[in-house]
Amino acid sequence: MATSERKQRFHGRVEGRSDRCAWQGCDAPGEFRAPGDTRPGFDGPGDWRWLCLDHVREFNSGYNWFDGMTPEEIAAAQNPYGGWDRETRAFASNGADRPPKWADFTDPLDAIGARFRASRPQERRDGRPLSDADRRHLRTLGLEIDVDRRALRTRYAELLRRYHPDRNGGDRTHEKALSQVIEAYTALKSRPAFA
Repeated sequence: MATSERKQRFHGRVEGRSDRCAWQGCDAPGEFRAPGDTRPGFDGPGDWRWLCLDHVREFNSGYNWFDGMTPEEIAAAQNPYGGWDRETRAFASNGADRPPKWADFTDPLDAIGARFRASRPQERRDGRPLSDADRRHLRTLGLEIDVDRRALRTRYAELLRRYHPDRNGGDRTHEKALSQVIEAYTALKSRPAFA
């Protein structure tokens, strides 16, 4: 591509349009699209108007996207997560009662179904319920879901000895793991599944 061609290209330019610039009194070709006026009662983007480069620059310098918004709406629009902080229905932790839409498709190799079955939480053999937090705490301790109270206490004591600085010559590199183990054991020991 020649240097002169590169200089002539602008993002958003639509060359070869026959319409003139919509700015009053301008005869230049309207090659850039800008939001126009919205129709009354219409909840949409409205019509476009076509402007020349100089007038689209002038329009953009005075355009305020936040015009008419409350401070709360502006803060929500400026949120860096932009909607990623909310779970969608398909991925919500409480959406397990409805299978995702892809479960309706034929899966000849059972690849999707097998992965879905493997990710479903297993139940304890004794039938005692476990919450998601209980399962997370058991993973922290490195235990299976069918563990009993005695095995829970034994594993806690083992990890306490492994991570505590007094047992490791004052080494404090495992303090975070130690606090996670203590938190997990404290939460689990009072749960009905380990009564």
